[in-house]
Amino acid sequence: MKAKKIPMRTCVACRTTRPKRELIRVVRTPQGTVTIDGRGKMSGRGAYICPTVTCFDQALKSKRLEGALEVTLQDEVIEQLRQLVEKEHVSG
Repeated sequence: MKAKKIPMRTCVACRTTRPKRELIRVVRTPQGTVTIDGRGKMSGRGAYICPTVTCFDQALKSKRLEGALEVTLQDEVIEQLRQLVEKEHVSG
């Protein structure tokens, strides 16, 4: 039986390649809104970030997340992402 291929993605902050399920996907939908994609299936332009505070801070400071999504991030999306990363950091 053939082994199942694991999809790999690259974090926009640290440029580390990891399995897709280990990263957080942020997506800009075709309507232009930015949201966190928990399932990894939403339509739109996506960017991946490691679930660490270090990568989150680096992605915001260097504006790599905004560059990858080609949009300016709203404060509410940044706060949602911060809460998710901090929750992952505590539970992980």
